[in-house]
Amino acid sequence: MFKKGENIILGISIGDMNGVGPEVILKTFEDQRMMELCTPVVFGNAKLLSFIKKIINCTTNIHGIDSLDQIQKGKFNVLNLWKEGVNLDFGTLNDTVGQYAIKSFVAATQALKNNEIDALVTAPINKYNIQSDEFQFPGHTDYLDKELDGNALMFMISEDIKVGLVTDHVPLQQVSKSLTPDLIKQKVRTINKSLIQDFNVIKPRIALLGLNPHSGDNGIIGNEELNFINNTVKELFNENIIIYGPYSADAFFGSEQFKNFDAVVACYHDQGLIPFKTLSFGNGVNYTAGLDKIRTSPDHGTAYDIAGKGTADFTSFKNAVYAAIDIYNNKNEYLQSTANPLKVSNV
Repeated sequence: MFKKGENIILGISIGDMNGVGPEVILKTFEDQRMMELCTPVVFGNAKLLSFIKKIINCTTNIHGIDSLDQIQKGKFNVLNLWKEGVNLDFGTLNDTVGQYAIKSFVAATQALKNNEIDALVTAPINKYNIQSDEFQFPGHTDYLDKELDGNALMFMISEDIKVGLVTDHVPLQQVSKSLTPDLIKQKVRTINKSLIQDFNVIKPRIALLGLNPHSGDNGIIGNEELNFINNTVKELFNENIIIYGPYSADAFFGSEQFKNFDAVVACYHDQGLIPFKTLSFGNGVNYTAGLDKIRTSPDHGTAYDIAGKGTADFTSFKNAVYAAIDIYNNKNEYLQSTANPLKVSNV
């Protein structure tokens, strides 16, 4: 294996192979110049990707390897994680294909933990067909939160807007019960730290959205704001975190107030992701902030309706690759700049 310092080794989990995951991966690295930025390694099977490559009429050169110590710089490396054939039926939900998606993801996560890869980009999975006795997680983020150090936070990022979630894959009826002052503080602190070390924002400005319509209208439409959200914002501000709110979500986005902040914190999934995807769909990236390792993914799902047709837009996946590289470099620069180079004397 080449010396890792020469460029970033980027691990890629293959995702649901009946979806557009393999297609957007192949299209992203069809441009040979991408290999100047990173050295990719897909956790999957070279023959299978070669088959998909022909179906979608892609020209990416595939370099199959059988172990990670065979990774070559300047190549589109594919680790043969399995040798048997897998029957694909594009656009369909298949439990067997789902298990291969998780096999890829789990192996890539292990390589990330072992520092065999520097960052991870995950292709889309289907949350239904990945479930098994061995894997009982709603998705990538929850598994990474268990396997890696830190507290995972779903952070949706684009050039124009960044949205973090206090609760993510939680049924709507459980959101109010899940929302606590401690959880809000944890997520806001994570976002503030991420903005500083991962995105080079010196003094982040953060907005928190209220849980209820019109932020509760002084208790007329819900009491959470009065009971604890308002005070939580004040306590965070007293920690020298520049945070304002809670804001009424509809007016906040409708009036474009989000442009005045470096990040927006939403109380629940759709409150944050609907405006984010409306503004950035196809260009945004899902970054798992708060962990000791870097993982990004595109902002879309498996897109079964267009799988195997060669028409999938790979912009979001390519942006996820760029984001992983940028965050890796920013984080390393931050850690180096904040490290104390002087040894403490015992004299």
